[in-house]
Amino acid sequence: MQPWIPRPTAIAATIVGMTVLTLSGFMVPALWNEAVAARDAAGFAAGLVGVAAVFAGYARLLWLNLMRRTRPAHRLGLAAIALACWTAPLLGADQGWGNALLVPSGLIAVVLPVREAVPVAAAATVLTPVYGMLLGLPALTVLYEVTGVPLGAFSGYVTVWLFHVVQELREARAELARSAVGEERQRFARDLHDVLGHSLQAVALRAEVAERFLDRDGGRVRKELAEIQRIARESVRDVREVVRGYRATSLAAELAGMSAVLRAAGIRCDPPEVSPALPAHVHEPLGWVAREAATNVLRHSTATWCEIGVRADGGGVRVEIVNDGAARRSAGDAGSGLPGLAERIAAAGGEFHAGPAGDGTFRVTAALPAAPVEGDA
Repeated sequence: MQPWIPRPTAIAATIVGMTVLTLSGFMVPALWNEAVAARDAAGFAAGLVGVAAVFAGYARLLWLNLMRRTRPAHRLGLAAIALACWTAPLLGADQGWGNALLVPSGLIAVVLPVREAVPVAAAATVLTPVYGMLLGLPALTVLYEVTGVPLGAFSGYVTVWLFHVVQELREARAELARSAVGEERQRFARDLHDVLGHSLQAVALRAEVAERFLDRDGGRVRKELAEIQRIARESVRDVREVVRGYRATSLAAELAGMSAVLRAAGIRCDPPEVSPALPAHVHEPLGWVAREAATNVLRHSTATWCEIGVRADGGGVRVEIVNDGAARRSAGDAGSGLPGLAERIAAAGGEFHAGPAGDGTFRVTAALPAAPVEGDA
């Protein structure tokens, strides 16, 4: 079961909220001292407005950059926040305002590109403790600023980077889901085309034969009608198996059925000898080749003969189907079955070729390796 990933906006809102809550620890204590300890109402009011403006600007810049809406004008926002935080220790009576010097560091790598953020963070790492010493801040505060500025810049960069990684992961999962659905639709459409195209063509052919013998040979008509019923029942079964995704076939059975259908259409075709020791993984894809080849011969050509060859050796299994209908095959009338066969054989690690041979024949060749490829179902 895949882990649940929240929506990007929910993650971004959480990040912004937690960041502002963390920043409050740098500025709210000094603001509280202005109101309680120093009892300076004017200083408290000015500090409250300033802190609120810094928090609002910080939250907005962080949100926009999380949403990939970075603008050059954001540099001005970062400069304004830095100016406010560096001015606060000069205006406030409490030395706790010195912690505000660390606030802008978290936005350096968020607003600026990496090539600019690195030198700016390095400069801030040096200037911030120097400025703190000029303000007369405690030595512990100055020492904290030496390590706090690079850590703040790095943590801001990592936070935004991780957010973007999670967002890309969510998008990748959605894309994989859409791709899987599309591939399954193509597979189902290909299988359904192969099953129904072959079966319906065979039904139509048997019906035509029965119609020709309707007034001359009642026994032949009954035989053809019985064959139509058999093909229809097998088609229903095949469609159910395709829907379930577990359809299995036998190459020998498919080639025998192909030969019978072609002979019924007046096309000379003898079933080849198929070794019972063929690898199990070759039966289904090569069986589909036989089905589609028979359908194409009946639908797209006026062939008079068709030859089928099966060769198996240590390197793999090769099926070759040749008919003399290429000269009468209309251009651009290949249907959608051959591309589907090429995809199916390629997925099984084999090779597929189909086209006129130059001597008036049309040749379909499919070869599969003796061992199934890794991941082949």
